[in-house]
Amino acid sequence: MKILVIGLGNPILGDDGVGWKVAEEVKQRLPLDMPVAVDCLSLGGISLMEHLIGYDCAVLIDAFVLDEPIGSILILKLNDLPNYSAFHTTNTHDTSLQNAIELGKAMGAKLPDDVTVVGIATKHVYEFSEKLSPPVAEAVPLAAKIVLDILTQKSGAAIR
Repeated sequence: MKILVIGLGNPILGDDGVGWKVAEEVKQRLPLDMPVAVDCLSLGGISLMEHLIGYDCAVLIDAFVLDEPIGSILILKLNDLPNYSAFHTTNTHDTSLQNAIELGKAMGAKLPDDVTVVGIATKHVYEFSEKLSPPVAEAVPLAAKIVLDILTQKSGAAIR
């Protein structure tokens, strides 16, 4: 099974970079022989869909602006998210990731049916900073563990 982990966001916009931080920690903790690709991207919609081509399963990590306590972690299937312009699954000149995947599949692209989204709640995604706020930074190790647990479940391989 080909599995892809993508940390989404912008690492110079404060808490918006949390997806990258979690993905970097996941990459450091993955066994070398585990067949998982890890990437960090600042895109959405069709461009993000193109990165998913050829994978059986994907885990996306992103900041969510929610009315939840900052640093809360949510685990959802992509299809459970609202299909509208929000966060990094789309942008104003594109379409949602859900629509892009549907389009890609209609065109014959091999795209994952299994897309899990791990979101970290925040309210600070538009402030220039390379640092995460303390509650979001504290959530990074737990979010990385959650992603690693998901990967263990999907791949059947143990992670130390």
